Amino acid sequence: MNTQPDQPASSRRQPIESAAGQGPELTDEQRAALRTAAQHERQRANQLATVLEDIATNGLPNPAECTPWEEVRERMWDRLTTGQNGARAAS
Repeated sequence: MNTQPDQPASSRRQPIESAAGQGPELTDEQRAALRTAAQHERQRANQLATVLEDIATNGLPNPAECTPWEEVRERMWDRLTTGQNGARAAS
């Protein structure tokens, strides 16, 4: 089901191949990179949607049962400075 109104033929998108005279054409590698970036953004959007749906269903968590952000921040700094998670500490 398409929720967008019908557009006149003059305003529809043209495939990249047919728009070659209007700007630089993308290489296959650039197209693949764009598709990969789009896939990652979709994954992030799905994660956010899942969190929002959980909040809508169950409400916000009780603050007394949550980890304070300061503790989370300190754990992340510790992980970054000790070289865990593939990161290296700056010397």
